Amino acid sequence: VQLVESGGGSVEAGGSLRLSCSASSDTYSRYCMGWFRQVPGQERERVAGISRDGSVEYVDSVKGRFTVSKDDASYTLYLQMNNLTQEDTGMYYCATNKDTRAVPKWMCLAGFDRFDFWGQGTQVTVDS
Repeated sequence: VQLVESGGGSVEAGGSLRLSCSASSDTYSRYCMGWFRQVPGQERERVAGISRDGSVEYVDSVKGRFTVSKDDASYTLYLQMNNLTQEDTGMYYCATNKDTRAVPKWMCLAGFDRFDFWGQGTQVTVDS
């Protein structure tokens, strides 16, 4: 297992969850990492991305509510999700690259999705 997500669950609308993605030294990328979500029957959607210097990018629907962050020392990626709505329900996946793959910052923050490694997903369910 290369990436392990945790922190998903069921929460009422307006609530918060914090997702974590634990990587190893082989699967953690300082250059570009991302969070995605998918609902059955729909295409996978990129939720957030974070580049080497900590610059971030979000899909419009989560701006102001979600915060992506990383801890290079512990090889961990986070997604803090606040003020959740039913539209946020889905399976959330983290994605990373080999650290030898230097994805440019502009590319990372422009919707890059060709990652080498994907987690198994953690389910987020938001109840009304």
